[in-house]
Amino acid sequence: MSSCYIVGAYEHPTRKAPDKSAAQLHAEVALSALADAGLEMRDIDGYLCASDAAGLGPLSVADYLNLKLRYLDSTDLGGASYVAHIGHAVRAIEAGRCSVALITLAGRPRSDGQAAGTAFRPGNPNQADSPWEASYSPGNANMYAMCARRHMYEYGTTSEQLAWIKVAASHHAQHNPNAMLRDVVTVDDVLASPLVADPLHRLDCCVISDGGGAVIVARADIARSLKRPLVRVAGTGESYKGQLGGEVDLTYSAARWSGHDAFAQAGVQPHDIDYASIYDSFTITTLMALEDLGFCAKGEGGRFVSDGNLISGVGKLPFNTDGGGLCNNHPANRGGMTKVIEAVRQLRGEAHPAVQVRDCRLAIAHAVGGSLGSRHGAATVVLERE
Repeated sequence: MSSCYIVGAYEHPTRKAPDKSAAQLHAEVALSALADAGLEMRDIDGYLCASDAAGLGPLSVADYLNLKLRYLDSTDLGGASYVAHIGHAVRAIEAGRCSVALITLAGRPRSDGQAAGTAFRPGNPNQADSPWEASYSPGNANMYAMCARRHMYEYGTTSEQLAWIKVAASHHAQHNPNAMLRDVVTVDDVLASPLVADPLHRLDCCVISDGGGAVIVARADIARSLKRPLVRVAGTGESYKGQLGGEVDLTYSAARWSGHDAFAQAGVQPHDIDYASIYDSFTITTLMALEDLGFCAKGEGGRFVSDGNLISGVGKLPFNTDGGGLCNNHPANRGGMTKVIEAVRQLRGEAHPAVQVRDCRLAIAHAVGGSLGSRHGAATVVLERE
């Protein structure tokens, strides 16, 4: 078990920032997370970010923030990066390479006019996969839809069951003044929305937003000196799933490995978790993660999410009480950061009273990055209130 704590957390309130640069957004979330922790910029000696940072990534942002660092990390696992960074920061602190680590995410895809995953975004032709896959124009929506369709074929999962994930997110988003979509929706509303990539409807897909967020991980003695609620990093895990040499199974994700490691390190089981922040780029992303993390058996995810089981105060496993990527915010098309932030809010008792989980002691934040239909990274963190 680690002896490191998340001492600061902040989510940028904007959802569209045409008047701000990505660097400015990084700076604003960093300063606000420091204020939340009761720290100053000079206290930071470790910094982590991914390729959402412009220029030379963390080098450019660290220079922009005028940081004096002993540790720097630019690991990029797409949307899972910022959950993975929690574990990297813990290991760096425990190795004595830094004492207080800042992690930031920021971007402005909405202002830049990015589409909701329906268009193919060509990669570098020198990438290993591009010569073989680019001609098929894989977009995020159709790759995730392929996983959804296969899950339906193998296990009888239905569009109605997937819709319950959006319904739960909307019940939570109505209480979030910053959420992009605050209207409560029904299963019928989801099914009546236009198909984007069969079987995924528009309301099965996440929002596109500008903004960002930041968290700060610190050594135990520093955390205890700050007089803030103590949120300990109890366990972390990260993993990867690719094409497996042609042995492709689209019905599971790398969460089965990252979750196993995080739970094992924390010494807890899925049934011990009070609150779950689960990546929701699409409804199928959440359903598969819940199965792979062990909250239900493989193939039972559809039944598990139905009938409000994910709604705070109603179901057994409250999830994404800020509205998640489906309703609230998906900054820079990378949602892992916001998953950690809402888990911290829940453990501190700082979530909206209408969705606050009573006596929340253990929470999980989980994210994937890349594409479930081809190759992706996954990261999981178990957090504990002391």
